Amino acid sequence: MWDKEYLENKNDYHIIFDNMMSKDYEGSVENLEKDLSTFSGRKYCVAVNSATDALKFSLLSNGIGPGDEVLVTNFSWISTSSCISMVGAIPVFCDIDIETYHISFDRIKEMKTEKTKALIYTHLFGNMIDTSEIEKWCDENNIILIEDSAQSLGSSFDGRKAGTIGQCSSYSFNSNKVIAGISGGGVFMTDNESQAEYVRKIRRHGKDEEFELLGYNSKMYVPNADIIRYRLNHWEKWQRIRRQIAHIYDSELKDSSLILPPKDPKADHNYHKYVIRFENEEDRSWVQEGLKHAGIKYQVHYGKALKDNKLYYNIDHKSCKGKNAQLVAKTVMSLPIHPWISEEEVDKICNQITSLI
Repeated sequence: MWDKEYLENKNDYHIIFDNMMSKDYEGSVENLEKDLSTFSGRKYCVAVNSATDALKFSLLSNGIGPGDEVLVTNFSWISTSSCISMVGAIPVFCDIDIETYHISFDRIKEMKTEKTKALIYTHLFGNMIDTSEIEKWCDENNIILIEDSAQSLGSSFDGRKAGTIGQCSSYSFNSNKVIAGISGGGVFMTDNESQAEYVRKIRRHGKDEEFELLGYNSKMYVPNADIIRYRLNHWEKWQRIRRQIAHIYDSELKDSSLILPPKDPKADHNYHKYVIRFENEEDRSWVQEGLKHAGIKYQVHYGKALKDNKLYYNIDHKSCKGKNAQLVAKTVMSLPIHPWISEEEVDKICNQITSLI
């Protein structure tokens, strides 16, 4: 069913390293930056060590620091909020919309204070929704909008690509992403030249002609950039496989009691994750035990609301209204989805789940 050429070349490192040994080899981080600038539509792209660094640099390049408040979802990977803590600012956790799992616009408006300087907006699990009202609200309230598109490379909504929203954006190339490097990596993207120049300096200890800023060691190495660049050329083919897998899950699980990933005809989902939700925690536990017994792997993204982690016990959460993030954390489960899985394996997973619920 899947693309034969890709399955035969899934261990593609030898192809890239053979090219690197060629006398005509001209690999560079700058080549990847140019490709991703073209891919995303952003004017400037700066490769860094991780998407976590890209988010941190997004805050720093916009002058966010100690005492500032940053609105952020209460349901995501820890980097979405820890980058705020890293620059000394205060994460203000907002509950999520129960249908999309994305940050709730109503909660955003409720949680804003006079100290609010920025909003980090995360496209969770690779899906996108309409952000036009949030963008307008941020503009009207002089709030910096930072797009966390770490999981959503290649996704779009109504023709608008992930990575093009707000003052700056980021992609991740961690090992579990739709395009992965051999040592992770991320990129900072913006249409603001001065911000891009600032990030280029601080990723190398603040160096231009001399060291003029306090910076970080956040370089991306050339072999990693070349592997990401090679794989980016195959993105459409690999994405087609992910969508085929998602279609099988949709078709075979649609008549169950499960809550399947939200679908919007305007959204082009990259299916970084295929996340189902159960009616309660007990049903999830029962199915998890059944899958373990059958030797089928699954994961939970994410097992806690962000504010419930020990890292944030000392933050005043009185104003954090709503419990959707906590409910979702107890009832979601991610099913295997990647270009190496076979149609037969997907059928086995679906059959096992439907036999348990």
